[in-house]
Amino acid sequence: MITATDLELRAGTRILLSDATLRVQAGDRIGLVGRNGAGKTTSLRVLAGEGEPYAGDLRRSGEIGYLPQDPREGNLSVTAKDRVLSARGLDELLREMEKAQSAMSEHADDNSRDKAVRRYGRLEERFAALGGYAAESEAARICANLGLADRVLAQEVGTLSGGQRRRVELARILFAASESGSGGAGGSATTLLLDEPTNHLDADSINWLRGFLKGHNGGLVVISHDVDLLADVVNKVWFLDATRGEVDTYNMTWQRYLDARAADEKRRRRERVNAEKKAGALQAQADKMRAKATKAVAAQNMMKRAERLLSGLDEVRHADKVARIRFPEPAPCGKTPLQAEGLSKSYGSLEIFSGVDLAIDRGSRVVVLGLNGAGKTTLLRLLGGRESADSGEVVPGHGLRIGYYAQEHETLDHDASVWENVRHAAPDTPAQQLRSLLGTFLFTGEQLDQPAGTLSGGEKTRLALAGLVSSAANVLLLDEPTNNLDPASRERVLDALRGYTGAVVLVTHDPGAVEALEPERVILLPDGTEDHWSADYLELVQLA
Repeated sequence: MITATDLELRAGTRILLSDATLRVQAGDRIGLVGRNGAGKTTSLRVLAGEGEPYAGDLRRSGEIGYLPQDPREGNLSVTAKDRVLSARGLDELLREMEKAQSAMSEHADDNSRDKAVRRYGRLEERFAALGGYAAESEAARICANLGLADRVLAQEVGTLSGGQRRRVELARILFAASESGSGGAGGSATTLLLDEPTNHLDADSINWLRGFLKGHNGGLVVISHDVDLLADVVNKVWFLDATRGEVDTYNMTWQRYLDARAADEKRRRRERVNAEKKAGALQAQADKMRAKATKAVAAQNMMKRAERLLSGLDEVRHADKVARIRFPEPAPCGKTPLQAEGLSKSYGSLEIFSGVDLAIDRGSRVVVLGLNGAGKTTLLRLLGGRESADSGEVVPGHGLRIGYYAQEHETLDHDASVWENVRHAAPDTPAQQLRSLLGTFLFTGEQLDQPAGTLSGGEKTRLALAGLVSSAANVLLLDEPTNNLDPASRERVLDALRGYTGAVVLVTHDPGAVEALEPERVILLPDGTEDHWSADYLELVQLA
């Protein structure tokens, strides 16, 4: 279904992958893993045909369903329902059928009416051949399981939150891959390439997605930091080794892969210790023998043997570097640096929330909860000045400095380089200080000139967080700050949250992020109700 031979991938002059042979066949459910920046997202884009390899041969057959981390649908005026149905061309057919039906009733003369009837009949035949009303029902079922309510499906894509748009794209891809009524287990030949598919999904939707992917008979390559999904779904693992620019293939389940990799690492270390011990003894003996001319050749042979012992070893994988993530030292401010009074927001006739009041005191810690689509991201955008309220106002207090982290990385200029992005965030900071800062976030050398749009999701997260550090913000608005991060980087973000002394307003599906924040208050949307935080709310974090 997809075959790549002698594949080479680069980011600038940095080699991500070299001389790799990859194959995705029906029944393969492959977990693509590796640290942030190893090239997972780039590899998936190239396999999907959205990017070109630096070298190598790539062949595809059959349908491909590709979910990027940041899907950007061009036509924002179509409804979410039509966007999903467009996967099988049903949206256009339904519109044409409606037009033909209207023509049947509008035409007075028999010839025109008969022509409209024949046209409607041809359209209905095509509609039936594509699954027709059963397919519509299947699309509705997939959407419901991904948390897309009927009212959301009736909205234009441009009015949806980033998380809703991403779920619409996921529903569209799964609908294209599924057989009517089968949940994907009907022999679909579609190869699914999914980059962090559980982002923005609640717990019920994630459980349903696991079942769908397990039942999918086509090929699957998935990038995910959801270890439960990997454990339940994958039967093969591709590990991208960033230091070697190679892919290690494991034809086994996730847990067996973890066990095999741990055993492999233990073997490598044991062999290296033994070889270094023997080589050291040979080198010491050779040093003693060099002083005697009669034993010079023997000494030289011993040195060569020691070198052969060391050169024949498998490389021991070193621990991956992890960004030293921290949040800024907050600038001085008044007692209440940020207030909101009577905030309301609607998109068209759809009211998101109304009458929301809140006061963010210096150093306070607030979590915003609500079901998907309740307006959590919208509220942060209003507080951060990224969007205007329909009514009410945001009142800045004395000394307010806002740092806004957007879940869709919209604070980044995707066409600008890594360096240009951080320079824009901190125009008055000395260049060397900024270079040192970027280095702590693992951006060095030629990567500073890399366009932000070509970074992986985890790298974009690190770059956006780096922009916050130099801001001296005293109020952080954080929208899903742990999305797309590998476990080690996520832990660094949680440590940064624990240590930050400014105020935080947090939106997240990650219970660990909430626990690290130790919130004092919770805002429940869409009602805007405020309450003291209690552990009872923790269950709602993943569900919301």
